[in-house]
Amino acid sequence: MTPLKISLCQSDCKWQDAAANKILLEKKLAALDSSTTDLVIFPEMFTTGFSMESERLAEPMDGPSIQWMMEQSNQLNLALTGSLIIKEQGQFYNRLIWVEPGTPHPKIYDKKHLFSLANEHKHYSAGNHKLILDYKSWKIALFICYDLRFPVWSRNKESVDLMIYVANWPEKRNLAWKSLLPARAIENQCFVAGVNRIGMDANQIHYTGNSAVFDFEGKSVLNLESLDSIQTIELNKQDLQVYKRAYPFLKDADRFQFE
Repeated sequence: MTPLKISLCQSDCKWQDAAANKILLEKKLAALDSSTTDLVIFPEMFTTGFSMESERLAEPMDGPSIQWMMEQSNQLNLALTGSLIIKEQGQFYNRLIWVEPGTPHPKIYDKKHLFSLANEHKHYSAGNHKLILDYKSWKIALFICYDLRFPVWSRNKESVDLMIYVANWPEKRNLAWKSLLPARAIENQCFVAGVNRIGMDANQIHYTGNSAVFDFEGKSVLNLESLDSIQTIELNKQDLQVYKRAYPFLKDADRFQFE
């Protein structure tokens, strides 16, 4: 069974400056290629910070930031993912973009749970469909920030091996971030990766990172603390499958349907 190498990119974000952020990230990516990793994960809204200025900052699906992601993916021969502010058919979305080398169209996930405390629901439209994809023989589910608080949406009904949460999760709610990531791993019997930002945004909200990976038992196997860094870890699916055969807890899970 092929291991999967994932790289967590934890970085500060220049406020609402997509060009500057892409230059910064390109420098970080320069040390990587497919010999060192299979996938690089950026935080939520990694080109702008968590901004509600959707009308001014949104890009189309053929805009420069997605083109940049595709160019970097092809050049480095690895997958990239993170969320952007996207406008499509007159609507604005906090949209996770997934690109792979050699593929002409990205896969997308629109954030389902919009953060009403910041009025995100007034500036963006919510998604209603999960993104579950197969990559290098791994089944991966992708989510955005506030989704982490809602275990029903995250329920592993699709037998995924890895869940990814990209986020701008502030320091003052850091205990929830540190608690819910391993909780999602334990209850869903899969690896969980959470990628957060660091630094201070223009709203004086402070982010301390703690991007991390947890295994299927909820054990921390990588934590970036507050480092400005890209770090890579190799995940072993065979260990996961052995554990699930020994402890098939999900077969006893409650059945439910979304309203």
